[in-house]
Amino acid sequence: MSETIEQKCIAKGVKLTEQRRIIAKVMSEATDHPDVDELYNRVSKIDTKISIATVYRTVKLFEESGIVAKHDFKGGKARYEELSESHHDHLIDIKTGEIIEFVDDEIEKLQKKVAEKYGYELVDHKLELYGVKKNK
Repeated sequence: MSETIEQKCIAKGVKLTEQRRIIAKVMSEATDHPDVDELYNRVSKIDTKISIATVYRTVKLFEESGIVAKHDFKGGKARYEELSESHHDHLIDIKTGEIIEFVDDEIEKLQKKVAEKYGYELVDHKLELYGVKKNK
């Protein structure tokens, strides 16, 4: 079982107020890549006193602390996901906004090969594919 955002905050010394704890829990339970508005809607169902400004500040704090990753997928609002140990890439449906996480060994090898071709050692990368679902 991987660490929750709450556990990562504790490990990194990020002070958790009750409101931050709720936001962390909601983010840990997210199976999608919510934006701040979506997070705020989910958090509000638990505690109506949490403002959208608090959600923004908390997400920024988590991002700066290396606990969540911010994605600026084309044409949309910034979306967030818990940073995980395992690398994955994203396929984004430009009509529905659905985000599919995937890992492809061939793509990973090809990226290393391209870097080496130009005399580099690959240390990190981010791949975002954009598409529309084909009609069957």
